[in-house]
Amino acid sequence: MQLSGGRAVPSLFDRGKVVAMGTTHPWRNAGHGERDTGSMDADGDTFHDDKFHEECAVFGIIGSDAAAVHTGLGLHALQHRGQEASGIVSFDGEQFNAHRGIGHVSEVYADKSIMARLEGYAAVGHNRYATTGEQSIRNVQPLFADFEFGGVAIAHNGNLTNALTQRSGMVRRGHIFQSTSDTEVFLHLIATANGNVVERLTQALRQVEGAYSLVALSNDVLIGVRDPLGVRPLCLGKLGDAYILASETCGLDILGAEFIRDVAAGEMVVLRPGEEIMSLRPFPHQPKRLCVFEYIYFARPDSVVEGQSVYEARRAIGAELAREGELEADVVVPVPDSGVPAAIGYSAESGIPFELGIIRNHYVGRTFIQPTDEIRHFDVKKKHNANRGQLEGKRVILVDDSIVRGTTSRKIVEMVRQAGAKEVHMRIASPPTTDSCFYGVDTPSQEKLLAHRFTVEEMAKEIGVDSLAFISMDGLYRAMGHEGRNNALPQYCDACFTSDYPIRLTDREEEGLQRQLSLLAESA
Repeated sequence: MQLSGGRAVPSLFDRGKVVAMGTTHPWRNAGHGERDTGSMDADGDTFHDDKFHEECAVFGIIGSDAAAVHTGLGLHALQHRGQEASGIVSFDGEQFNAHRGIGHVSEVYADKSIMARLEGYAAVGHNRYATTGEQSIRNVQPLFADFEFGGVAIAHNGNLTNALTQRSGMVRRGHIFQSTSDTEVFLHLIATANGNVVERLTQALRQVEGAYSLVALSNDVLIGVRDPLGVRPLCLGKLGDAYILASETCGLDILGAEFIRDVAAGEMVVLRPGEEIMSLRPFPHQPKRLCVFEYIYFARPDSVVEGQSVYEARRAIGAELAREGELEADVVVPVPDSGVPAAIGYSAESGIPFELGIIRNHYVGRTFIQPTDEIRHFDVKKKHNANRGQLEGKRVILVDDSIVRGTTSRKIVEMVRQAGAKEVHMRIASPPTTDSCFYGVDTPSQEKLLAHRFTVEEMAKEIGVDSLAFISMDGLYRAMGHEGRNNALPQYCDACFTSDYPIRLTDREEEGLQRQLSLLAESA
C-alpha cells in the first residue's frame, strides 16, 4: 500500500482502485492475533493471560538504504513487547509505503515481496498488544494521515489517559475517527494545529495526558518523544549515518547499531539525515518516573534501560528477596522464563542450589487437539512441565516475577507437588500487585487481582503453597540502587503496587463520558 508524501495522492486509492490494508493474517487464521480463550479457571478467567501484558514496541530509522528491513529486524528483537500485530510505514522521498498485519513479526512480513515494496530511506514500525481499542486491522500502527504539509506516520507505546475526553470533544466538533486506538488522537490534534510538523506535534503533545513513547515520520524528519515523566522507555542509536529510535537497546543490538543515549523524560528529538540531533523540551520539567515493571518483567533481560542492565536488576531483586526472609529449602526453582534471573540472584544470596525444576516448551501455540477430561490442566502443561528429578522429595522455593490473578501460580504449584515435592514455597520478585495500570499495560480489573482481594496468608492458601512472600517496596528500591522508596518523590512509577498514580486519570474521572468507540465490528 502506498501513502502520499508531499503530493496530493489519495491515501487509500491506487489507479482508481481501493487498496486494502495488508491483513496477511486475518483473525480466524492468526494463531497469535486473537485472544485465546483456552481453558478457564473457576472464575471464568483464562490462565493463559495470567501476566501483565507487554505494552507495545516502537522503532524508527532515518538515513538507511534498507530502512524497512532494519525496522523489521528491530521489531523482531522487540517482539516480546507486543505479539498481536505489527506494522511498518516507510518513506522513499516521494511516497509513503505501508504494510500492516495481524500476527507475529515473522508472520506479518513472511512474504519477501513485502519488504521489497517498503522502499525508502526512513521507516517507523510498531508491534502491538492492545490496551485500548478493539483488536482489528484498523487499529494496527503506525497510523498514517495526509496533511497540507505532507504525510505523517505515527506509532506509540503507552496510553493517553485523556484520550476519550479529547476524542469526545473532537467528535462533537465534526471530526471523523477511523480507528478506536488512542494513537489517532495525535493525528487529529496535529491536523488542527499550526506550523510545520515539529510545531504541530508539539502543540498536540501539550494537549494530551498519559504515559507514552512515540515515533513519528514525516516527509523529511524522524521524531521521537517521551512523556514528561518518562514512564515508557525510548532509546537513541546510530548505524553508520542512520539514526535509530527503539523501545529498548536490544532493538539496536540486533542491527549492530551504536547506542547513543536514552531519550530523556519529556524530551523530543528531531532527526534528519546528515544533521546533528535536535533536542527540544516541549514540557515543563518534572522528576522522571520510569515504570519499575520494565525491570521486573517487561524489558528483555539483555536490554539496558536508563543505564541499568535489566538482567542485573532482576538478579539484584532476587538477592534482596533472599535477604528479606531466610528460608530452609533444598532447591531454588524459577518459574520460566521471567523468573530465571531473580531465582539466580536468590540462589546466590541464600546458598540454596539453583535448578531448572520446571521446563518450558517454547513452541506453544493454539491447538486443534481437544484434551479429554482425564488430561487435567492441559493448558498449563503444554507450556510447562515438571522436571521430576529435581523436585521429588525436596523442599522447593519457586521464584516468579509477579502474581496477577493467581490462576497460573495455582496450577504450577499443583504440578510441582504432583512431581513429588515435599514442600513448596513461593517467593515473588515484586510487591503484591493490588492495582490496575492505566498507562499502557494490559492488566485485569482491580477486583480480579489476587493481591487486591486477599492478604498474603490468604493468597498462600489460594495457590496452595506452604509459604508465600513478596519483596518489600523498600527492598525493590534497594535492589534498584536506592536506599528505599522516596514516598514524597518516588523514583519510579509503581502505581500497580501503591495506587500512587503520577499522571491524572482524566477519562476515569469524567462522568457520563461516551465509552462506545465504534459501532462497527470487523471480521475478516
